[in-house]
Amino acid sequence: MTEVLLMIGTRKGAFTLRSSQGRQKWELDGPVMGGQDVNWMTFDRQTGRMYALFNDAWFGPQVQYSTDLGKTWASCATSPRFKNDPKEVSDQAPWVFQENKVLERLWALEPGGRPGELYCAVAPATMFKSSDGGDSWEELESLTNHRTRERWEPGAGGLMVHSMVVDPDNPDRITIAISAAGVFQTDDGGKTWEPRNVNIRDVAAQMDPNVEKYPEAGQCVHHLVPTPRKGRMYLQGHWGTYRTDDDAASWVDITEGLPSEFGLAMAAHPGDADMAYTWPLIGGEMRTPPGGAMKVWRTADAGKTWQGMTKGLPQEEAWMGVYRQGLCTDALDPAGVYFGTNTGHLYASRDDGDSWTLVRHLLPPILSVSAATLD
Repeated sequence: MTEVLLMIGTRKGAFTLRSSQGRQKWELDGPVMGGQDVNWMTFDRQTGRMYALFNDAWFGPQVQYSTDLGKTWASCATSPRFKNDPKEVSDQAPWVFQENKVLERLWALEPGGRPGELYCAVAPATMFKSSDGGDSWEELESLTNHRTRERWEPGAGGLMVHSMVVDPDNPDRITIAISAAGVFQTDDGGKTWEPRNVNIRDVAAQMDPNVEKYPEAGQCVHHLVPTPRKGRMYLQGHWGTYRTDDDAASWVDITEGLPSEFGLAMAAHPGDADMAYTWPLIGGEMRTPPGGAMKVWRTADAGKTWQGMTKGLPQEEAWMGVYRQGLCTDALDPAGVYFGTNTGHLYASRDDGDSWTLVRHLLPPILSVSAATLD
């Protein structure tokens, strides 16, 4: 019988929840890595491994894995590091290190298209690749030293790669999103990268008419997600929500109908490429739901129209936010949709987002929510 596994990264460790296909009752385990800042968790279906990224201010970021669905954990033989990273050769406190010489944070990890292949997104913005399940890592220096890098600027969360989409039909094609630099794509497994930001607005252009409105790079994109339709992806940014139908060659602004241009989280329906979800917030300063009313906004027509889904969600005094990796879907039909807040509330829908249930409300601040189905 199919089970659903939710993987929850928080500021105080990792949690997992498991449920039957009905998704009515959830069994909670955790925390593991208690006290650690766990930024992301994912399940590699090819190897059966679960991975978690945690960030220790003193000993540096580490990749850990579990072969028993989160009951026990072990560190990978190595974790991503820059060449000559002082953290590798010094036991001094992190604040003495030179700027951009230390790997600051592990943001996301995704399996590649081949067994044992992993891609890890980090701050300061670049990518690392492993071909042996995390035993060794290679920095993709073509991204680190990209010709547009002088245009890249850190957002409120820093300068980082935070989202990636591996093409299921071409494992060498990877599309990534960087805040604040934009969307980039490789067709050769990371040897070269090209900007893919046509029609995505630049934040700076909103405040200075002399700034190019649609530059090659420099846009502040917040999250990027794939869909079941080849070539289609959705993107949530600082200044708008977007869709591509040509594999990121160009983007269509689908913000109209949403209560705010700003948001961090985005998710796509697993079986319907026309359906997607986002969590608009009030600007880059307040970062709470407009009017304090919690709504997951859903489109069923690829962004032509949006509807605020509210059944089961508080519509008053909901002054919390959802981080960029805090909204996801599972692979069932109807789809489960899940989000976690920075106040430790975990909500779930088992009917494509029509209605919602509070699953947990006393967790630490939630950084990420990801789902896997287990047969």
